[in-house]
Amino acid sequence: QLQLVESGGGLVQSGGSLNLSCAASGVALEDYAIGWFRQAPGKEREGVSAIGSGGYTYYLDSVKGRFTISRDNAKNTVYLQMNGLKPEDTAVYYCAADIWRIGLSPSIYDYWGQGTQVTVSS
Repeated sequence: QLQLVESGGGLVQSGGSLNLSCAASGVALEDYAIGWFRQAPGKEREGVSAIGSGGYTYYLDSVKGRFTISRDNAKNTVYLQMNGLKPEDTAVYYCAADIWRIGLSPSIYDYWGQGTQVTVSS
């Protein structure tokens, strides 16, 4: 059974950076598409970025040029490097995996981590 654990969240000032990690256990991650999602209080969960097994990437328009998704299959881990953080990026960030599909819709993904809090102060 695939299990995902996010880490790397925290409190950062506007303009700062964080690097989130999504570590997998139970299966090899290399065959899975991985998505990063976020959910702010009172808002729906939204897709931020995704990476396919072949390395193709997707980004939410508002994070293009600031966030970079990458994967290290040897470490069974996917990363989300977040630069130029803004207060509106504040949310709980989740990673999710699916072996068949890729995209920014949460409904695509079968496996989810527990989330990590990202707070950006102004």
